Amino acid sequence: MTSQQKTVRLPTGEQIPALGQGTWEMGDRAKTRYAEIAALKTGVDLGMTVIDTAEMYGEGESEKLIAEALKDRREEIFIVSKVYPHNGSEAGVKAACERSLKRLQTDRIDLYLLHWRGGEDLEGVVGGFEMLKAQGKIRHWGVSNFDTEDMVELFSLENGNQCATNQILYNVARRGPEFDLLPWLRERNMPAMAYSPVDHARLPKHSVLNDIAQARGLSTMQIALAWVLQQPQVMAIPKASTVAHVTENAAARDVILSTEELNLIDTQFKPPKSKRSLEML
Repeated sequence: MTSQQKTVRLPTGEQIPALGQGTWEMGDRAKTRYAEIAALKTGVDLGMTVIDTAEMYGEGESEKLIAEALKDRREEIFIVSKVYPHNGSEAGVKAACERSLKRLQTDRIDLYLLHWRGGEDLEGVVGGFEMLKAQGKIRHWGVSNFDTEDMVELFSLENGNQCATNQILYNVARRGPEFDLLPWLRERNMPAMAYSPVDHARLPKHSVLNDIAQARGLSTMQIALAWVLQQPQVMAIPKASTVAHVTENAAARDVILSTEELNLIDTQFKPPKSKRSLEML
């Protein structure tokens, strides 16, 4: 494990690593399975023990991949999974959770999220999550892709304030959440979970990130990831499907950007001056 193992604190006080592993588009191709399993194992070896998945990912194939790779290391890892909005009712989330538990070959999910808003019964979802928590089938619950007004609505519901996190699209090129969503979460001691923290590698080919990377002998992606990890109460879950890529991600924890470098980044990737609707991928 590297020396810079930053953590974030959940509202309960539990601390988890700020750098985890995403699994979107992993587990559904036989020819890449061996490499993906090796990557997940290496990530855990390097302290990236938060593993993010969803019932949507390969229609459960990602969850099965995690079980194959890490079922013998269950006590080391923190599993995050997500439920489809069309399963978003009290009975629906309970049934979906049982299916995910079976695919993951575990008796509990550490953090269970509503994947996005889409016609769900939000009150029923919260009730289902609370029941699953009481039964020990999930340890924490949260949401994903919720904008500020969605969070306000959630908190108006009974037990809505038990939400542990909001998983959102956030990176150096998509800074909209900084205007009001991230401050709202921080005021309630709730970490944000950044998916696509290097923007699915779609960052500009020529940018200040390249300049900083070249000066430091690092990759542009490492600088972009380090930037996310340097934001307060933000964790990142980049996907890495090879050992080389997961090792590169882990090394980003050791990168501390200077005030001058952060200011330089702000000149090209400007912080928001007004409200922007939350983006989704």
